[in-house]
Amino acid sequence: MWWWCSSAKGRSNLERFLLGFTPKPLSFSIPLQQGKGKEEIEYFSLSDLWDCYDELSAYGFGSHVDLNNGETVKQYYVPHLSAIQIYTNKPAIMSRNHNEVVESESSECWSDSESEKLFSRSTSNDSSRTWDVVSDDSVYDPDGTLFPRDKLGYLDFKYIERDPPYIRVPITDKINELAEKYPGLMTLRSVDMSPASWMAVAWYPIYHIPTCKNEKDLKTGFLTYHTLSSSFQDNVVVGGQEETECCEEFIMNKRIPLPPFGLATYKMQGDLWAKTGFDQDRLVYLQSAADSWLKQLNADHHDFNFFLNSNF
Repeated sequence: MWWWCSSAKGRSNLERFLLGFTPKPLSFSIPLQQGKGKEEIEYFSLSDLWDCYDELSAYGFGSHVDLNNGETVKQYYVPHLSAIQIYTNKPAIMSRNHNEVVESESSECWSDSESEKLFSRSTSNDSSRTWDVVSDDSVYDPDGTLFPRDKLGYLDFKYIERDPPYIRVPITDKINELAEKYPGLMTLRSVDMSPASWMAVAWYPIYHIPTCKNEKDLKTGFLTYHTLSSSFQDNVVVGGQEETECCEEFIMNKRIPLPPFGLATYKMQGDLWAKTGFDQDRLVYLQSAADSWLKQLNADHHDFNFFLNSNF
């Protein structure tokens, strides 16, 4: 992601928000097979990823926002799991059975890779290896790189949230609930999942300190998209000296930052989050990337459609 790690000096409201909530799970490494061009690959576990949201689920995420009147407030958001799709290279790798389907009026959750073969299976039988190129029928990754459709594997688990925000539970509670039906949410690693695996997190505002009136853009919500696969980790680019300093803590502490590759906003009406041309371009780019990603995977994401309609 070319933009995510920017200078700490003069960060905009949008930059502070995007950098602040980016999850940074612990990094581990495993050796690769010979001929892959690398000696090892970095990966993270889903259980460590969810740990990044424990405190945010309990207390909310606070981001400093510079208001148009010169004042600064700290706006707090609560994270909710909006959607998740896990693709593996084996049918029903972690499911309790191949025909388990759980649905409700408001949400959709299922794990049934055997009957839902949206994409062809990878030729690899080793879930720890990288995903091989085996077809010319391709889709694009979040950064525009072509990836063969055969390398996307089986859609092993899907959850799409449809409840209204006021009755949703924080992401940590939802993951614990879903893991009872799909244990892979706690045991899978990023190297076990294909490049098509992703999740979306909805961030709804809850309060700000100090309180202020008539600031409509403090009611803005965000929908962020993150990859769950090791295949895209090399796409995090550290550019100049300031960017290197910004990312140094992740390198030293052996963590893998997962900045959003896509974004949608809810009730963004003013210029509080897009005061500069760079931020405006960034918002357009991220929304376009999210839209393209969902279309390529034929994913009907309820929150994405709702967020887009809220801004008109």
